[in-house]
Amino acid sequence: MTVAIQGEAGAFSHEAALKLLGEKTSVLSCQRFEEVFRALAGGAAEAAVIPIENTLHGSVHENYDHLLNFDFRIAAELNLRIVHHLIALPGVRLKDVRRIYSHPVALNQCLRFLGQHREWERVPFYDTAGSVKMLVEERLRDAAAIASEVSAGIYGGRILRRSIEDDRQNYTRFFLLRRPEQPPLELNEAGKKGWKTSIVFSTRNQPGSLFRALSAFALRDLSLTKIESRPLRGKPWEYLFYVDFLGHLEDERVKRALGHLEELCDLLRVFGCYRA
Repeated sequence: MTVAIQGEAGAFSHEAALKLLGEKTSVLSCQRFEEVFRALAGGAAEAAVIPIENTLHGSVHENYDHLLNFDFRIAAELNLRIVHHLIALPGVRLKDVRRIYSHPVALNQCLRFLGQHREWERVPFYDTAGSVKMLVEERLRDAAAIASEVSAGIYGGRILRRSIEDDRQNYTRFFLLRRPEQPPLELNEAGKKGWKTSIVFSTRNQPGSLFRALSAFALRDLSLTKIESRPLRGKPWEYLFYVDFLGHLEDERVKRALGHLEELCDLLRVFGCYRA
């Protein structure tokens, strides 16, 4: 299966795709998130894996907007612990390093380790795995990159220091996306308990409108796991509400909650129902 991701092979989205779909999964690398969505829409990929939320940096707002603009279904989610490694060419020693390349977010997540080597120049790069690829292609022997273990294996880099991230509770939540007409997948993450449903809705800008909308879930004891507001384009100071809750679309409580919500909302759309 070909899966579209943002970033080079070896990026954390690639690692998430391998965990979800198996080691034989091939990736279609895209520079921008919009290209990922267009690759799936146009049939260049059979699925897409996108980051949607990080425990340190919050939501990936651009991808919430793309979910609204493209007609895809969330087929699965994966919470991946982000482990950063210091990677260089084989034979390069720590004392040889003068520059560090990586995505700005990765650099900021390894400040404690980098603070021990203040003489190193920190060079922002467009992608974590891409920085490893560049080191190998240009044969840089005075530089290292911060990226995943998968990227080291793909490009032939050597891990100088393992797990240099500041926070060991750094997780990114990924969505696996499919077109609505595609059949369900057999996933590696089998055996999960329970179901989760993701939706988006908007209400009129009136007193108590959000309270009444959320009461559709509270009255039926449905647990919300996340709620995120995003601006509603074309209507200044009005908002879309992205909600995740525990429950399956075939559950009677869920059917009644969504029916209740639909009566109160101007817009209601279900993005997917998947194993939680």
